Formats: sequence, C-alpha cells, structure tokens
Amino acid sequence: MSDKPGTTSAGRAGPRPEPIRFFGLTWVDHDGGYALRRAAVTVGSLVAIAVSCLVLRFAYEGLEIAAVGGFVTGLVVVMFTVCSALAFRHAWAGYTERQAPDSQSALRGLLTIGFVGTLAAYFFRSLTEAPGETLHRTEYETTSPNNRN
Repeated sequence: MSDKPGTTSAGRAGPRPEPIRFFGLTWVDHDGGYALRRAAVTVGSLVAIAVSCLVLRFAYEGLEIAAVGGFVTGLVVVMFTVCSALAFRHAWAGYTERQAPDSQSALRGLLTIGFVGTLAAYFFRSLTEAPGETLHRTEYETTSPNNRN
C-alpha cells in the first residue's frame, strides 16, 4: 500500500490503492470493465488449467513410454497431487492475507511443481472477486477510512 498522497478514483486525496494484475484499479469501484475483466480472467484461468493438465498427461505418457516402472510413475503422480494441493492452499490464503517474503522464497519450488493448484485457486477466487481484492480492499480501507464509498 502506498502512503503517498494522490487522487483516488473518487477524486479525494489520500493513499493510492495498489493495482491488481489484469484488473488495474478497476477493483476499487468495480468500474472500467471490471465485470468483463473478471469473466476473461475466469475463462483464461480455466483454459490454463486444461492446457496444464494436458501437459501433465504428456509427461505421464512419457513416463510410460520410458517404462520407468509403477513405483516411479506413482511417485510422480503423488508428488504432483500433493504439491498442487499445497499450492492451492498457499495461493488461496494469499488472497486474504499477506504472505511472509521468506516463506514465499522457501516454497518457490513446491509452488512451481504444484502450478495446477495455483491456477485452480485463481480460477475459484475469480468466480467471486478479483483475486486479491479482499486483501487490497482491507488494506486500502484501513489506511484511508475516509475513502470508503
């Protein structure tokens, strides 16, 4: 959150809200194509999930072609499943509370492996709001209570 004075979308002076990826500042007043952006983000994340699952399917078929055995194949499937579940939980929590930067860097590899879970969290959150809107709105209203609409 920026503490620099400026002009908000309502034309009042105070701290400026932070833009959200793909939404900019449209989340503040739900204007400027907010609904269309949310629909596009929802569809886009669903398409990304489908493409990601297709890529994982090709990887699975590659393991079968390589004949690495049932144990290794099972281990890879369990690894992607667990990492996706943990990535989903981490991303979902990140939409309502700030994550510590050191935990972000410590979990970077796990979150990369569980990319399907991160995409799924983004999809489900975009069904109700811009992902991260609750966090940004809470911080914005906390720093500038006079700017509430």
